Amino acid sequence: MKHLLLAAVAASLVLPASAQEPAPIPSPGEIATSAPAKDWTAIAPSDLLVMDLAPDAKGTPRRVVIQLMPAPFSQGWIGNIRKLAAAHWWDGTSVNRVQDNYVAQWGDATEKKALPEGLATVPESAYVTRSIAGFANVSSFMGRAFMINKKLKGPPLPPPFDKAEDAYTGVVGFADGWPIAGGPQSEYWPVHCYGAVGVGRNMSPDTGSGAELYTVIGHAPRHLDRNIAVVGRVISGIENLSSLPRGTGALGFYENEAERVPIQSIRLASELPAAEQPRFEYLSNDSDSFARYADARANRRDPFFIKPAGGADICNIPVPIRPIAAK
Repeated sequence: MKHLLLAAVAASLVLPASAQEPAPIPSPGEIATSAPAKDWTAIAPSDLLVMDLAPDAKGTPRRVVIQLMPAPFSQGWIGNIRKLAAAHWWDGTSVNRVQDNYVAQWGDATEKKALPEGLATVPESAYVTRSIAGFANVSSFMGRAFMINKKLKGPPLPPPFDKAEDAYTGVVGFADGWPIAGGPQSEYWPVHCYGAVGVGRNMSPDTGSGAELYTVIGHAPRHLDRNIAVVGRVISGIENLSSLPRGTGALGFYENEAERVPIQSIRLASELPAAEQPRFEYLSNDSDSFARYADARANRRDPFFIKPAGGADICNIPVPIRPIAAK
């Protein structure tokens, strides 16, 4: 009886301490995964470009899915890309350049394939837009990714973090799930983050037609912003491009035809049979879940981390995107 009494006393001393242990701090991925359905926005199949590469050496299919940039950004090039996809122009072309820590690029390596009629010539002025009024949801960090703390009513950050700015411009943020930047004279533009898809071009004033495209497979080359059109981003299958052998020619171009990776087809997802259309959704940047997610990316407090960074580059807050289960 004495031993039972002592055990009961010991248990009474242990249980309150255990109950007072703080709950584990979730990681950014855990925050996104637990976000309610209302915080996610579906991507229309008509805004998805599906690229099927030739199978790899083991016969494994290789598919890349690209989300096209919404209006008002880059719409001249987007219009051309839709026409190129409708004409099946990319079928039989190839990935012909893979430069380490930079880009993977695809198109007609011979530069002799005739383009469809009716493609627009897009001016350099279209690299920026002067209005983002058409976007439903805009969240600006005003040069401070961690300004999200204010929405969360978090503690103010001490100097110099309270005045930190984006290295390339004064305003960065998200509009309808896309990372954007802004500057003087109310100009706004999409930025080159990992996975961004851009339009290859020759020397200025050429701006490219959209037939030659690339995706970023390395550190975000923000110096390309406003110098080349950003027309989308890879949302699935980036590993099928980033893992390709590096080209040994100048700028990572493959030096012979055998090295190139054939493209079987590129289609708008809406052109595919309904049952075969890939479907995705993104975490809306005006949701509380995104606010918590962005704050967690800028200030990692989950168990592995020792010191929160106090900020994040706009490209270090990738918008969560996930496939939608077939119904």
